[in-house]
Amino acid sequence: MYLCFAGEKVIKSSISKEELLEEIKSEVKTCTLCSLSQSRTKIVFGEGDPDALLMFVGEAPGEEEDRTGRPFVGKAGQLLTKILQSVGLKREEVYITNIIKCRPPGNRTPAQSEMDSCFPYLEAQIAIINPSIIITLGGTSTLYLLGKKEPISKLRGQWFDWRGGKKIFPMFHPSFLLRYNSRQPGSPRYLTWKDIQEVKRTYDLLKQSS
Repeated sequence: MYLCFAGEKVIKSSISKEELLEEIKSEVKTCTLCSLSQSRTKIVFGEGDPDALLMFVGEAPGEEEDRTGRPFVGKAGQLLTKILQSVGLKREEVYITNIIKCRPPGNRTPAQSEMDSCFPYLEAQIAIINPSIIITLGGTSTLYLLGKKEPISKLRGQWFDWRGGKKIFPMFHPSFLLRYNSRQPGSPRYLTWKDIQEVKRTYDLLKQSS
């Protein structure tokens, strides 16, 4: 298993990022570290640009994701795609994954033990892709990565330093937004619009300086 702090191995390797990610994905396919391996249809590893500056980290695969093996392809995923498109971003230029790679029964919130078992795989993805910004979607991934206890409503829209100069920017999970149609100032959808604009502004600055 590749660990984030084994990053020197990743950096010094002559193997391409795509090949390294495929190695991790192959390991996830045979993973039995938690009971979710017994009920999954497919693992949902992640997809996108292996050189992405932006990585989106959600909570867990849902029914559609479990069926297809792709992250964020259900209703929440379709909304995420629209959110990206609203500021001129394409799914293909970011990387999208989740804290855990297997669907919890009934789409329940992942247990701490399940996230702890799966986290080294996410660490490996982060080490290989090396994004500058990690956008955590929803409270589960935000609280896990930041180690905070405040609700997502208090943490979203703020920048947090994380491990070796990376930035974490929490946003509402698209599944939460599906419950609200209002776009009035202060509504979840309005705040998400402001948040994705901030992400795009920072992303453009990073691209200019790279």
